[in-house]
Amino acid sequence: MEPLIPRRIVPSPKPEPLEPAQVRREFREHSGAGARLRPAGEARREPQRLLSRAYLPTYKLKLFDVVFYLADVRQNATIRFFVAYVVIDARGPGPAGIYPRIFYKDGSLVWRSASHFIPYGGDSSTAWIGKGDVETIVSRDYESVVTLEHTTDLPTELQPALEELSRRPARIPHDDVALALVLRRAPPGRIEPYRDFSEPRRRARANPRNLVHGGRRIARFTRRHDPTSLRFAAGFEPDFRAGLIEVSESGSRLYGGRIRRFRIRSGNAQVQYLFFAGPHHVWLANPQATTTQLSSYGVRTIDVAVDDDLCVPGMEYHYLEGGDPPVFVTQIPDGYAGEPSPVDAWRADASPWLERLPVVRAFRREVLARCG
Repeated sequence: MEPLIPRRIVPSPKPEPLEPAQVRREFREHSGAGARLRPAGEARREPQRLLSRAYLPTYKLKLFDVVFYLADVRQNATIRFFVAYVVIDARGPGPAGIYPRIFYKDGSLVWRSASHFIPYGGDSSTAWIGKGDVETIVSRDYESVVTLEHTTDLPTELQPALEELSRRPARIPHDDVALALVLRRAPPGRIEPYRDFSEPRRRARANPRNLVHGGRRIARFTRRHDPTSLRFAAGFEPDFRAGLIEVSESGSRLYGGRIRRFRIRSGNAQVQYLFFAGPHHVWLANPQATTTQLSSYGVRTIDVAVDDDLCVPGMEYHYLEGGDPPVFVTQIPDGYAGEPSPVDAWRADASPWLERLPVVRAFRREVLARCG
């Protein structure tokens, strides 16, 4: 039997008050000049390549027993990202070491840890980013494998610091090299992560007492494509009256300006929610457990199951993909897509769905109305 993972609600950590030179000196000493680095990508044969100035860390964060070192934010044609180093000691899940990872910002404004990557046409400057664990769905007519994107969501507690650090530089350098150095390159079509991502999750889930609601969904729709039919398992509803933990702010061109992020616990304190409130939208990230174990990817080893349609972002994919014949792609529930985004032609407004969710209405009424 795997050990029981503690649950704890803590304030979101702030970057430690160290100068970049102090962070780098500490990191060099801690990494043994690269000897303890365990990259999964091309740098695995020569980890010292990550000790060039471009990838030396500037910031340090700590959450639970895990230390994170982050280099300055960078970007390529696909994503905006940090090269991050996750320090796992002997108490952690898996071998101790310092694991270089890519922390990137998703279109839902959630920071994630990429599990692997597939370059488009062999060019690592543009790539499909691995989105964590998978699930096999079997129906009467077909069997399919789908990604569980929320398994790559970085801890809710880290989101404010990552957002703040990503906005510090006046100019963000372009980088077409880091992904291949840090991430494992997968063959075309492989959406499944590799064992170093999935094994800590499997081990944590081997103890049923670690699971949230026994691994069952804590939120579901009783009628398909009916937002008003949303139901929560008892005790797992967001506690809007007494459960507000903290509020942070950022901005987004996609969402039209100021974004407030509200971290709210459930009534039974086993789950925490992250609500986003922009000038025109309210939406939820996938809720997270309050468990304290993090893997070498910096993500929780225990996740929370909900119906996917609970966590549709304010602007979601909704477009016609070229081909013969063309294929229509949408991640907005049927019949609820609003106007196309003026900023991103691949996305449309999901407010017609979101504003009919009882949890969004309650959040507007009980939290936004109170906070102004």
